[in-house]
Amino acid sequence: MHAFSYARPTSAAEAVEMFSRAGEGARFIAGGTTLYDLMKLDIEQPRHLIDVAAIQQLDGIDTAGDVLRFQALARMSAVATDEVVLRDYPVLAESLSKAASQQLRNMATIGGNLLQRTRCLYFRNGANGFYPCNRREPGSGCGAMGGLDRGQAVLGTSGFCTAVSPGDLPVALVALDARVDVIGRTGMRTMPIEDLYRLPGATPHLEFNLAPGEMITAIVVPKTAAGRASTYHKIRDRESYAFALASAAVALEMRGGRVERARIALGGVATRPWRAAAAEAELAGKTLTPELALKAGRAAFAEAVPGHHNAFKIELGARTVADAITIAASRSI
Repeated sequence: MHAFSYARPTSAAEAVEMFSRAGEGARFIAGGTTLYDLMKLDIEQPRHLIDVAAIQQLDGIDTAGDVLRFQALARMSAVATDEVVLRDYPVLAESLSKAASQQLRNMATIGGNLLQRTRCLYFRNGANGFYPCNRREPGSGCGAMGGLDRGQAVLGTSGFCTAVSPGDLPVALVALDARVDVIGRTGMRTMPIEDLYRLPGATPHLEFNLAPGEMITAIVVPKTAAGRASTYHKIRDRESYAFALASAAVALEMRGGRVERARIALGGVATRPWRAAAAEAELAGKTLTPELALKAGRAAFAEAVPGHHNAFKIELGARTVADAITIAASRSI
């Protein structure tokens, strides 16, 4: 750990101003479940920590209006157990309850959860310089290519990075067409959740479309009838405390056995939360059968590019999608 200054603003505007004054090396911190970990690994070395956890009125959960609005400092556990979320949006509740441990969910904020950095072995274990990682040190190379790539992405990769996007909640939010409210030096703005995440391209160290000093203040989810016919299905090496090998968030609008519209997003297999438009198109307007569900799952991975040890993710991912479609459809009754 390195020495750093510490400040605790009482408003979002004050937090942004503190960040601006602090300059290079400033970081926002809320629950701390990601940043402290990266600091101990010597990946993050902030000079200034701006603790936003004490900001009032940024931890609310509002499900009464025509949208779901979750303030950025709401705890993961609080959103996961909200009565309306549990009843009407199981895809959200499940994406949160299947993430991390209960202790971490009690501390972690949903705004911070959206900004998790990758769990790639070479990113997290290479700060000593033994393993190259373009996300940690641009231009150093990617140790996962030709290395231990079992957990790496098969979608959205580049010649510079194959690291998986680790989050569960972002996958569910992408499937539901959510957006995020952001505050920064130039004021407030709103963006689709998909636009928050960047593909690695030649600059994998630039992971999010946020300007320096910008802070997420809220997550807004449109209310939809597909909310109840939804699920987040997660496959991992062990049932608890493990990141996804493959996951799928599915929300369906059904009429009888016919799929009117499908919303599908993938996790554990891509460099960012991945909208599976081809799978959605495969289902639209058709009567759902097990064969069609699997066909849609395979369509989601039509452009997948495996590495040396992760080709299994393509068939596993397709079957994960198919299972998720079946689960979601059963909830439409």
